[in-house]
Amino acid sequence: MSTRIAKIEALTRDAFAPFGDVIEASDAVRHFPINGGTTERYHDLANVEVDAAGRAIVSIFRAQPRMLPFAITMLERHPLGSQAFMPLHARPYLVAVAPRGETFGANDVRVFLARGDQGVNYAAGVWHHPLLALGAICDFLIVDRAGPGANCDERDLPEPLTIPSPM
Repeated sequence: MSTRIAKIEALTRDAFAPFGDVIEASDAVRHFPINGGTTERYHDLANVEVDAAGRAIVSIFRAQPRMLPFAITMLERHPLGSQAFMPLHARPYLVAVAPRGETFGANDVRVFLARGDQGVNYAAGVWHHPLLALGAICDFLIVDRAGPGANCDERDLPEPLTIPSPM
């Protein structure tokens, strides 16, 4: 079985748009002062999706760091709602995604390097790898769906995709 080597891309709003939203405080998003000018609000940064039977919840995930090189052998998706991740430490991390659909292969997976001040919101049904923290344990604030129904599908890649080291 051959192994493909991933190309790592910078995480940008345009490049990530087919998979969901980039969550960041930047001039590219709507922002304005609030609280008497003492706070800048970066407004409506992600589309939180939940089906009619679900509700939005907030959690913290504590991710163990991944050592590179790292072989991606599986992806998961959440068909009933979106899933947003915002790092609580200023550390870069990796995001591996593939488009919605029933099948995918290593050629469909894109790998992004997220800065420690960027989060991602996976749209409902988008395939993604579980958290890929780098260098140290990292906490992430999560907004996703709770409720009845099966909301996590996992699939193996037909062939592994290796994220090289060093990046």
